[in-house]
Parts: sequence; structure tokens; C-alpha cells
Amino acid sequence: MFHAMKTLYRTFAISILLSLALGAIGEPLEFHVRTPRGAYSGEEDVRAVVYLSKSEDEPRFGPNWFAPEPCYSAKFVQARAGADLVVSEANATGFPGKLAALEPGVYKVQAVVDRDLGGRAIGDSPGNFYSTTVSLNLNPASSGAIDLTCDNKVDPPNVADTANVKVVHIQSKLLSNFYRRPTSMYASVALPAGYDQKPSAKKYPVLYVVPGFGGGYENSRGLQSEAPKDPPFIVVMLDPNCPTGHSVFADSENNGPWGRALTTELIPAIEHRFRIDARPQARFVTGHSSGGWSSLWLQITYPDFFGGVWSTSPDPVDFRDFQRIDIYAKGENMFTDHEGKPRPLAREGDRVLAWYKTFSDMERPIRGEQLGSFEAVFSPRGPDGQPMKLWNRQTGAISPTVAEAWRKYDIDSILRAKWKTLGPKLRGKLHIFTGNEDTFYLEGAVKLLKKDLASLGSDAEVEILPGNHMTVMTQSLRNHMKAEMARAYKESVGFARNYTRIAMTFN
Repeated sequence: MFHAMKTLYRTFAISILLSLALGAIGEPLEFHVRTPRGAYSGEEDVRAVVYLSKSEDEPRFGPNWFAPEPCYSAKFVQARAGADLVVSEANATGFPGKLAALEPGVYKVQAVVDRDLGGRAIGDSPGNFYSTTVSLNLNPASSGAIDLTCDNKVDPPNVADTANVKVVHIQSKLLSNFYRRPTSMYASVALPAGYDQKPSAKKYPVLYVVPGFGGGYENSRGLQSEAPKDPPFIVVMLDPNCPTGHSVFADSENNGPWGRALTTELIPAIEHRFRIDARPQARFVTGHSSGGWSSLWLQITYPDFFGGVWSTSPDPVDFRDFQRIDIYAKGENMFTDHEGKPRPLAREGDRVLAWYKTFSDMERPIRGEQLGSFEAVFSPRGPDGQPMKLWNRQTGAISPTVAEAWRKYDIDSILRAKWKTLGPKLRGKLHIFTGNEDTFYLEGAVKLLKKDLASLGSDAEVEILPGNHMTVMTQSLRNHMKAEMARAYKESVGFARNYTRIAMTFN
């Protein structure tokens, strides 16, 4: 009897241990995300996003492009504050894969209720709610329901005027009409030394700066260091952020009329408020990376509005080399090359930092990231109201139809097709620089543009310099660009004076 009981006990214990190992005695992991009741009024379409990290204290500020960590989200229609938003295996979009495939372990966990009110990054978009980070030992098979209360609200950035930097804020009628809600545009205006001195009638040339991906108007520190001192310039840091990423100040079906809003609303408001020489030949534009593409786009789209562009490390300026992919070629794939090998997206020397497939997967649970940002600008709007997908998210296959629709944003293609009209208007205005080993493989497109502009007889300055995406920005290059800006303005002033003198002589 005792022996039989001992055998039964041993069998039961083994069964318990096996159940624990297999997670059979617990419930599958799911996250119950909520805001406090009354956090917002009425019903809203929201997204519950759960960020996991092994190291970051505030996972909501992810993802890290070069070391992305798990993230899961689900969308909810007409949700009220206080409602239980369940992110589970059944409804979650996840990275690196299904919630059930999460590697067991200890994670720092933080949730965000994304209300999509206009900010770019979910984790710090004003109006969103987020939870306090908690450290949890998670097992997708047995951890059961995890409650995460998002009782912290993201406030708008507090950017105050200083003696030399002033914040400009307008409500854009064009963008408000497009988004069907009040939509603002922002800029920081850096004034040169002596701006407040007499004579007050003195006016200054202006340099508009478009920040790269993730940058905004609040990044105004050191702005005046980017501008010439003889003559002094007013420098304006624009804010390109929009719900889908970087607007690049291009009018698009998905983001709205950002280019028109900039040139007809924000810039006129800035130039009315400050003592700016508002002639086109005194209005210059520059930017780096996504800002480099934006600045070049603005110059060729509004050739009579801007007097010159200095674009550095621009995003793909020719879609025949979209970071090494010819999107127009038959059978092209975003994830693999012609030999079936994985495509790299970023590098440091010979070391691959990121792959297209991983990067694409990383963006799936969230909005406002880089690859999706391209689609938001360049793609038509689909029947579901979302940007049409250039590539299949499972296979990487590129859609020829969507690729062809992107052509109207292909800068090199536009210049080749419209050079007869654009060429005279862009004389002396194009200055483009990139590194010969760009971190994101952007030099290939610039090489194509350089070749095509030369064949068109353009006087454009297009230089491939030693360096990667960032190291190309040497002090020597910065000094060169400032000298060229000053020269361009002085020449425009001299031309205006000579033109006035000649006109007076003939009259």
C-alpha cells in the first residue's frame, strides 16, 4: 500500500513538473491595456502598443533600428477611456513574430494607448497615454493576463522663446481641412547677432533647415552655426513630423498638402513676423538625410520660390537605386537580391547593421517609422484608406503598379522629364553632397543623379565625398556650404542693384 502510494505520488509530481515546463497549468500570455476612466471623452479609434525590452528603462521610446526588441499591438474601434484593450495572440500584430513565439524571460514592459493625434513617434506623441515600466518574467504559454494601466499622459514639448530663438506656431487651414481636425505647423527662428540693433529697416536672407527623420523644430540648438556670418542669415528650423513619419514637405494623398502649407502659410507667416528679405533669391533651403531629400524636393518643386538648395546625404533621389533596389525592375524583391540572398539596409564599413526583412517586420506593429514613411508619401491611398504597399510584407515582392505610382516623386526622373522647363530655373541652385560609403547605401542614387544632370548640361554641384551618412558632414564641408550660400546671396544682391541701375538709366 505504501509502495503504491509512493509510486502514485511520484507519478503525480512528475506530471506537475511536466505541466509547469510546458506551461499547461497557466493561461496564454495576453496584455490588458487601459487608460483611467475619463482620460479622454467619447469614443476613439485607438491602438494599444506593448513594448518589451531587456535593457531600456522606457521601452516606449523604441524601436532601436539596429537592435529592435519585441513589440505587439492591436487596434480598437470606438474605444472609451477605461475600456479593457486586450492584446493577445488572436489580434496582435507583433515583432519579431507571433506573441506565442515570444522568447521566455525577464522583460521591462511598457504600454501606450496611441490616439494618433498628430505626433510621429507613438511613445512620445502628445495626447497619448503610457504606463509605468514594470519588470516581468514572461512566458507566452503560461503568464496569463498582464494588466497595464496607462495613467501617464504625454504633454506637448515645452519649447520656450529665448533671446535669440523664437518659436512660430500657426494653425494650417490646408492641413486642418485634410486631417479634419485642427493641425498646427511649427518652426524655431534663430536670429543673428545684432538683429535688434538699429537700423531696424535692415532685412536678412533666410536659410530654411529641414531636419532628418525624427528631428523637429525643438532641435534648435546651434542653428546659427550652420549659417554664414557675412552676411548674417536668419535660420529657421522647420518641423516635418506627421502621423506617418516624415512629411518631407511633399503634397501626398496620405499625408496631405505639406508642401503647399509650407510655402503658402508657414513661410509667409514667418517672413511677415521677422525682418527677412522675402525675395526668392534670398530664400535658401538645406537639410540632411530625410531633410536632404526634402530640401531638394522643395527646390525642384518650387524652383521660383527658393534661391538655392544645399542637400546632404539625401534619401533616395533616384528610385532605380532605392538603397540598392531598382523598384521599377521586373520581379524585384525588397527582402532578397537576384541570388536570393538577404538584402542589407544599413552598414558600418563591411559590417551589416540592419536587414530589409527585419526592418520591415519591426515596423509592422507601429506607425511613423522610416519605411512606412516612404509609402505614406509616395504611394496612392488604397481602398482601405491606407497607403498602398510597395512590397508584400510576407514575401518582399514589389508591386509594379505601386512602383510606377512612385515615379512622380522620383527626383531624377522628374528632372530628366522636365529639364527643358526646370533647367533654366535651377541654374546655380543645386548643391548635393553624400558620402561614398553611406550607412544606408544612399550614394548609388546620388551617382545616378550626378551622371544624368551632367548629361543634361546642368551646372549642379553634386559631390561624392569620403565618409558615411554622418561623417561626410565635416567642418570643411560645412564651411564650403556656408561660403556658397553667402556668395549666392551677394550675387543676387549685386544683380538686383545692377538691374535697378540699368532700369533707372533707361527710364
